[in-house]
Amino acid sequence: MRGAVHGRWEPRFDPLAAALADEIESGEELGASLAVDVDGELVADMWGGHADRAKTIAWQQDTIVNFWSCTKTLTALAALLLIDAGELDPGAPVTRYWPEFGAHGKDRIEVRHLLAHTSGVSGWQVPFDVEDIYDWERATAHLADQTPWWEPGTASGYHAMNYGHLIGEVIRRITGTHLKEVVRESISEPLAADVQIGAHESDEPRIAELLAPPPRDRGLDRLGPDHPAVRTFAAFPPGAYGVAVAETAPWRRADIGGANGHGNARGLVRALRAISLGGTVNGTKVLSPATIDQIFVEQSHGLDLVLGIPLRFGLGFGLPTPESVPAVPPGRVCWWGGWGGSLVVMDLDRRATFAYVMNKMGGGTTGTTRSLRYARLIDGALQDART
Repeated sequence: MRGAVHGRWEPRFDPLAAALADEIESGEELGASLAVDVDGELVADMWGGHADRAKTIAWQQDTIVNFWSCTKTLTALAALLLIDAGELDPGAPVTRYWPEFGAHGKDRIEVRHLLAHTSGVSGWQVPFDVEDIYDWERATAHLADQTPWWEPGTASGYHAMNYGHLIGEVIRRITGTHLKEVVRESISEPLAADVQIGAHESDEPRIAELLAPPPRDRGLDRLGPDHPAVRTFAAFPPGAYGVAVAETAPWRRADIGGANGHGNARGLVRALRAISLGGTVNGTKVLSPATIDQIFVEQSHGLDLVLGIPLRFGLGFGLPTPESVPAVPPGRVCWWGGWGGSLVVMDLDRRATFAYVMNKMGGGTTGTTRSLRYARLIDGALQDART
C-alpha cells in the first residue's frame, strides 16, 4: 500500500502505484483501478480513491464502474468466440444471419464491417430516443430499416452506441441468446472475470458513482446535417445522455454492448488476456491462434468519419495509431477505450494485458493525460523486465 493506493504489485510497478496515488491526491483522479497481466500472471492489481462523488466511500477491491466503450471489447470477444467455433464467418454478408438487415442497400454489408466500424450504419436514424435502446427488438429493427450513411467498407465511422446491437443481433440469431447472457456464460463465468454488460441489481452497492467530464464542443454544428458524425450523435443530444442516464436502473438492466459494461481493471484483464497469450490461459484454450491473427488484418486506416481522428481498425479492435492514440504502444497490439479515459490493451509481443478504469471522467474515448501517464509507466516496467 502507498498512501491512497491498495492492492498487490511487483516492485517494478512501484512508479505506477506512485502515479495513481499522485493523481488521487491531486484530485485529478477520484477513484480508479489498474491491472497488468504478463504470461497469465497478475503482476499488478491496484486500486484507490473514492467510489462516490462525496468522497465518503472508499474504492474497494470489488468496486465496479460503468466503463462505457470498453464494453465493445467484450462484444468483439463474444463474436470472436463464434468465429473460432466456425459458427460465424466475418467475410459473410450480415444477411446470412440477419436477413432483415439487407433492406435499403445493406445487403452488401459484411460481418467484418460491423466489427470494424466500417458498415456505414454508425448510429440510429432519428427519430430515436435514448430510451429506445433499452428495447432490443425496437432498436435492432430500426437499424435493419436504415440506409447506410457512407459506402460500406470504404472508411471507419465509430459505431458509438449501436455497436453492441448490430453485432449482438447477429450473435442472437446464431445462438438464440442475447448478447449480455452470451458474455456472462462464455466470458465472465468461465474466465472468472468481474465484467458484465449492464449490471445486476445485487451489484448496485458496489457500483462507483461517475463524475461527468466538462462539457466538450464536438464541433458538430460546423458539419452538415448529413455528415456521419452529426447523424451518429443526433439521437443523443447534450443533456439527454450521460452520467444521469447511466446511473438509472433502466440503463443498468439493459443490453447495450457498446456502452453499459460494468467491471474493474482486473476483470477486463482476465476477460481479454487470452488474446495476448495466443489464445490459451492457464492451459485452457479460449481462442485459436488463427482466430487471433484475424484481429490484426487491417480493415481500415484513416480519418474516422465520426471521431474525426486517424484510427486503424482490425477485426473487433483498434490497432496502434501513435499519431492520435499515444497511450497504445506499437507492435502486435490491439486495444480499445471508453468515454472518460478507460483503456484496455492487449500486447501480444510481450504477452501482456493491461487495463485502467475510473469514475472521474475526462473527455473523449481514446485516452486522457492520466491514461497516457499510466500506459507509459506500464510500458517502462515491461521494458525493464526484458533487459
